[in-house]
Amino acid sequence: MPDRAPGQDVPSGFRFRPYRDTDGVHDAMAAVRRGCAVRDGTDARSVVEGLPTAPEIAEASAALEEPSRNQVLVTRSGDVVGYATIRWWRERDGTWLYLHRGYLLPEHRRQGVGSAMLSWAEERIRGLVAQHGTARTAVIGANATASEQDATELLLTAGYRRVFSLVELELADLDRIPGQGAELPAGLRTGPIGPSHYRAAWRTVVDSYAGTGFTQEWPFQDFAATAAPACWRAAWRGQDMVGAALCSLRPHDRTLGEVEELSIRTDHRRLGIGRALLLDGLRSLREHGATTARLFTGTANPHRSYDLYESVGFRRRNEYVRYRRPLT
Repeated sequence: MPDRAPGQDVPSGFRFRPYRDTDGVHDAMAAVRRGCAVRDGTDARSVVEGLPTAPEIAEASAALEEPSRNQVLVTRSGDVVGYATIRWWRERDGTWLYLHRGYLLPEHRRQGVGSAMLSWAEERIRGLVAQHGTARTAVIGANATASEQDATELLLTAGYRRVFSLVELELADLDRIPGQGAELPAGLRTGPIGPSHYRAAWRTVVDSYAGTGFTQEWPFQDFAATAAPACWRAAWRGQDMVGAALCSLRPHDRTLGEVEELSIRTDHRRLGIGRALLLDGLRSLREHGATTARLFTGTANPHRSYDLYESVGFRRRNEYVRYRRPLT
């Protein structure tokens, strides 16, 4: 990779170099994230975009396709002061989203470095789109929290537009979960999810996103490969699954639980199933050692899940804004 970002000069004194899995590189990248945290209002325990450790960054980097080409480091006098990453996936409506995310220490901002990082990412994405043959449905995406003022300004100036946002909620004390409340209607029961129920649970979740925009495809094999059902709960009518709550402990912080999915079949909504499953899942998280729970939901959620979560005691933490711009 050259020392110049495609399409734009790298400011004097800075250098772009490809990511390599070498000694100390993940520690340096983690230091960048810590150095950005105060300025950007980072929520260290966020289940959307938290403050990763060096091992977590190493794990995420290893999962990239061609990490040396799709992750770039920004250095000054040999020290890593920023980095940018590119990922891509297909959404349920056929859109191919190419997402870039960059981090730069605050003391090096507003010198043209962020714009050079953006230029590198967009140029690389155009090459990927040509390679993949996805130009007809491809878009460029970028993320920024509502508290990241510098990144937000950079993206809006570059022509990106906000398309949706996620709100993260927290239930700070799992010892204060409310009681069950009203009983479920006759014929409904709740219980754990085992391997024999995986396909039904997957279908329940996937079907709940029908007609919802900006959602990633989720093949069953990916669901099954990452299944961790210890705190999963489902609702049945007879042998038919009508709802699922997929809760889990965070792998690097077992005191933090996450409600990853809460999905109720369309013909069984407004019956109290969602609340019952949510409370069951939260109790299971507590029994497995969690003291706090987090989740996120879209601000435009048509099923008013936000109201349900607040009624149980969840409170808003931060907003995560998703931006896009056309490929051209």
